[in-house]
Amino acid sequence: MQGGSRHPKICLSLGLLLVAAASACCADAPGPGMPLGQDSFAAYRRDAVAWVESRRAYQGVDRAAETAWNSPQEWRPEGPPERGILLVHGLGDSPWSFHDLGPKLAAQGFLARSVLLPGHGTRPEDLLDVRLDDWRRVVEEQAAILRREVPRIYVAGFSTGANLALNYAYDHPDVAGLVLISPAFRSNELFDWLAPLFAWARPWVMGSDGPRQNAVRYMNVPTNGFAQLYHSSVAARRNLEDRPFERPVLMVVAEHDSVLDTDYLVDAFRTRFGHPGSRLVWYGTPPEAARGDPRILARPDALPEHRISQFSHMAPLFSPDNPLYGANGSLPICWNGSDPTAFEACQQGAPVWFADWDYQEEGKIHARLTWNPYFEWQMQVMAEVLGASAGQ
Repeated sequence: MQGGSRHPKICLSLGLLLVAAASACCADAPGPGMPLGQDSFAAYRRDAVAWVESRRAYQGVDRAAETAWNSPQEWRPEGPPERGILLVHGLGDSPWSFHDLGPKLAAQGFLARSVLLPGHGTRPEDLLDVRLDDWRRVVEEQAAILRREVPRIYVAGFSTGANLALNYAYDHPDVAGLVLISPAFRSNELFDWLAPLFAWARPWVMGSDGPRQNAVRYMNVPTNGFAQLYHSSVAARRNLEDRPFERPVLMVVAEHDSVLDTDYLVDAFRTRFGHPGSRLVWYGTPPEAARGDPRILARPDALPEHRISQFSHMAPLFSPDNPLYGANGSLPICWNGSDPTAFEACQQGAPVWFADWDYQEEGKIHARLTWNPYFEWQMQVMAEVLGASAGQ
């Protein structure tokens, strides 16, 4: 949680880092890197699927489905595409992040493609040696391939993927617009800069008391992953400080995001994303900065009729109908920083409420909120923002 719980969490994180650094000799050895350098999306997806099949620690019995969920995907519009959009997932996540966005974007006329960032989709140990340049390379290569197939390209990213999307767009003026969902431009952790100092020792930030991964994401990430996230955030802030971004942007932020400095994100939107067609979708109490700015669209995030106490970092991505993460999905995230008793009760199917990481309330069991009751409205806003580039 934000506010008063932030500093204890920092102290705990630093303590875990120190313990992990001291025991680095026992860390699991990473495997070789995912093959890159393909000349087509089909070849890239083929090699990524083979890589996932060879390296993945499967979590269920349906290996074919799990492989597909963690591999790059493509959604094509009915007619010849005039616009393409590259979809970049976040740290610890997978292409499943765009299971709901991809088909909707294809229905809007986009050739939509998701990528698999190196170190992801297999097992958390594969993030031990990955570097930010590996992630940048995937975006560069697949954006170049997409550019050859459509007249106009866009980039969308979630969390760390939003940093990669922004940094790529700054370097490529032909990117027509951006979608930045829970962008990780700045953490709400005061000591995130320490992660690169510990990454050389290959420690793990979290202990082993919680689940390591589920069918579509990692639940435990090596410190090196956070180090590369930090490097991407520094690059994003430098770009924003250097000059405003004048193309259309949709930014989506949850007020109670347990990961991000949301005040910084509001200020960045108001001062650095000046295009009149840009929009900030804000889930929570409207920020004071929203007054007088019609580009900031707020919706309440406390929805007791849905047993939602507050929105989470990942909630904006998914439809209520998502088969894994939706309102009646088969893969609830019960591990939410709460006590083991609440976790076990959630696992056993007890009635739960939904919130972000570490939210607790007397008399209620909280799982992570993994779906967005405003998903269809958010897609309409997205269509309007991405259509604004036509007037440039």
